[in-house]
Amino acid sequence: MATIVKDVTLKQGALKELLMTKHSTYLAAYGSKKNDYEYCMTEYLRLSGIYWGLTAMDLLGQIEEMNKDEILSYLNSCKHDCGGYSPAPQHDPSILYTLSAIQIACIYDRLDVIDVEKTVEYIENLQNENGSFAGDKWGEIDTRFSFCAIASLALLSKLKEGDSKVDLEKAVDFIISCMNFDGGFGCRPGSESHSGQIYCCLGALSILGQLHRVDADLLGWWLCERQLPSGGLNGRPEKLPDVCYSWWVLSSLSILGKVHWIDSKKLINFILASQDDETGGIADRPGDIVDPFHTLFGITGLSLLGDSRLKKVNPVFCMPQYVIDRVGIQIQTLN
Repeated sequence: MATIVKDVTLKQGALKELLMTKHSTYLAAYGSKKNDYEYCMTEYLRLSGIYWGLTAMDLLGQIEEMNKDEILSYLNSCKHDCGGYSPAPQHDPSILYTLSAIQIACIYDRLDVIDVEKTVEYIENLQNENGSFAGDKWGEIDTRFSFCAIASLALLSKLKEGDSKVDLEKAVDFIISCMNFDGGFGCRPGSESHSGQIYCCLGALSILGQLHRVDADLLGWWLCERQLPSGGLNGRPEKLPDVCYSWWVLSSLSILGKVHWIDSKKLINFILASQDDETGGIADRPGDIVDPFHTLFGITGLSLLGDSRLKKVNPVFCMPQYVIDRVGIQIQTLN
């Protein structure tokens, strides 16, 4: 019985040029429409939304169009006494939004707005005995949170022995326990391999210099099989392509030194076809509604593929490379 591959078809006349000006206009205006339904309904991820927009604008060379004082003021309004950050005032703190807060502060070279010692203590208290991390006080376990913890400590320059009480050896052991027979990683031991979780696990291992624990060829093959005839990438088998995997899959292949294992030209065409030539912005796939999340990951995908009009993005931190250089972080990659 033939396998039916889920995919989309790129229309004749699909966009083939990156609409840089329209994207910067779309992103700069997004936060000003505070009465829009979409803006109000995304309050629960607002701080990460600011990080997505700010990073995309920096990569586009338009960061000066963002209101720095307003952004830093909002960041401070999300700070909690425990050292963690919430997506919006009156919400619970989470390690996800704590990383977004640190990333925003680093991009603006304003780590002084972070209470580093309290934030490190917050992260320490989220680690479990088996090395895993909870996302917040409610205790959900996921390898996303392992990445957030390790990336946060790296950006805060707190990864050296004695800098924190986080047990990095156990953190690595937990990540490795989530590795599957196909070379991929899931959110917990025994969970299905997924491109997003693979990025999180590879990113954490890259920061900690532990990529030798990975079967690079087996994992690289699983990742390159995520490309569909349309050129787009999916997150796992039998799923539709989505522009966001232009980051999750491609960054992982970049860490493994295997970006050349996919058809770059076809992926570029898929990303460009997902743009909106009227409003600006990039959608999950051609013809859908744009949003800042997919706009960022479309842009970062193009940056990883070498688009010289964009600033270089770091494949682990999803931040401009010059920011990571300024912080002084060295990541491990396989070449």
